[in-house]
Amino acid sequence: MIDWIVDPLREPFVARALVELALLGLVSGTLGCWVVFAGISYGAESLAHSMLPGLVAAALLGLPLVAGGATGLLVGATLMALVGRVPRLDSDVGVAVVITGLFGLGVLLGLAPEVPAGLNGLLFGDLLAVGWGEIATTAGAALVIGAALWVLHPSFLAVFFDRAGAGALGRRPGAFEVALALLLALATLVAVQALGNLLVVAMLVGPAATARLLTRRLGPMMAVATAVAVVAPACGLYLSFHAEVAGGAAVTAALCAAFLLALAVRLPLARLRAVPA
Repeated sequence: MIDWIVDPLREPFVARALVELALLGLVSGTLGCWVVFAGISYGAESLAHSMLPGLVAAALLGLPLVAGGATGLLVGATLMALVGRVPRLDSDVGVAVVITGLFGLGVLLGLAPEVPAGLNGLLFGDLLAVGWGEIATTAGAALVIGAALWVLHPSFLAVFFDRAGAGALGRRPGAFEVALALLLALATLVAVQALGNLLVVAMLVGPAATARLLTRRLGPMMAVATAVAVVAPACGLYLSFHAEVAGGAAVTAALCAAFLLALAVRLPLARLRAVPA
């Protein structure tokens, strides 16, 4: 049993992956709770998919993936904002059309002969190839996001729990919704390096959704979400090492398993509460 735990840690690439996942867990455990409360989980998925053309273009041009992802996010957010202003068109429909188009464009570019091998890495990430440079980038982003959440916490409480009353407190909901979207974009940008374009949403939303099943209060929810976001991916990484399966997929499977376990605990409790005394 001891060897089962220790052996992966002897491999430098596994140790680096654990550090990266821990940093991402700290970010997603707290930020994800606000994403769930604000009801923008679909927006998180949309942002992740919108960056695929930028990632592929960066691979074609030999540029850092972070630069390509940032460009993709900017283009995607701009197009979603423009389409969302089209009269008589539901905003969700417009977002779906834009994201589907961008994702299709990214896949089309990825099938070009000039694209270096590794499109799977853009889609599903390459967790075990994360280097100290990527870890340093994630750590910097985690510090920025953590500091911003600390400063914005009172305003987020006012806006996302009582949008109607936030104006009376001198807080404009629109400004703080934009601030949350920017923090989400930054988190998505750094997480995509390890988990890829398709799997990153599981890390950013899954732990918070799991914690939401188990508690209603924000403080405990953030604590539970952070614990899930750190422990479940670590379990997934160990599964990846010992079962010799893809790291990103194993991490995603572990996060989904945590959600299903919380759901299995929640449903019987809800039924017991519904039974009249």
